[in-house]
Amino acid sequence: MDVRTLLLQVKNGEMDLKEAERQLRDLPYEDLGYAKLDHHRELRSGFGETVFCQGKPDEYLAEIYRHLWERDGAVLGTRASREQYELVRRIVPDVTYDPVSRILKAEKPEKQKPRTGLVAVCTGGTADIPVAEEAAQTAEYFGCQVDRIYDVGVAGIHRLLAQRRRLEQANCIVAVAGMEGALGTAVAGLAQCPVIAVPTSVGYGASFHGLSALLTMINSCANGISVVNIDNGYGAGYIATQINRMAVK
Repeated sequence: MDVRTLLLQVKNGEMDLKEAERQLRDLPYEDLGYAKLDHHRELRSGFGETVFCQGKPDEYLAEIYRHLWERDGAVLGTRASREQYELVRRIVPDVTYDPVSRILKAEKPEKQKPRTGLVAVCTGGTADIPVAEEAAQTAEYFGCQVDRIYDVGVAGIHRLLAQRRRLEQANCIVAVAGMEGALGTAVAGLAQCPVIAVPTSVGYGASFHGLSALLTMINSCANGISVVNIDNGYGAGYIATQINRMAVK
């Protein structure tokens, strides 16, 4: 809910006090018993509440989407399955699903944020794209322009060096890589802006489902690099948006 808009509607006589009181009643959160929906979050932090879909019981997930859609007009979910998409679509027909990033989102036109600034999202390989797309689409949902620079891993470092001009334009760079996870260090050694490294679980046995890439990234000798959890594209997209917003301001 946009409290500022609500107050302006009351001031301009477009909404009566009783309706305004009804809408404000559930601030700071709406208690569904199995979930407490934080409609107030965007007012506090500039980011609306999002939904981690994986593992949620079907009836709970559907109702969470319905309440967020009806109250806030926009909802972003991560780690969703196609079955969850079909379930939610019966209640929120406007919801869309991307099988690559596994993002399940719905936005009313008036809730879509204009995209400003620039975040670059890079991957070491094509297998890292699902995590990268989660980061890229999260940043876009929250109002960032995104430049995708995929398959520029260190196995062919000339591919990354050929993209230096694009990297120089970004306010923040997300570097997504599995295997040994060296892409974050390579990008941070070239870039002037902050770099968020995202280890992925891509790799053979000794990569330990992303642990090898994680350890490489947190032990990076490059400056200006931070690291999120394994496969956490959403977290990287969120932080990148915070940095991009500060740069735009």
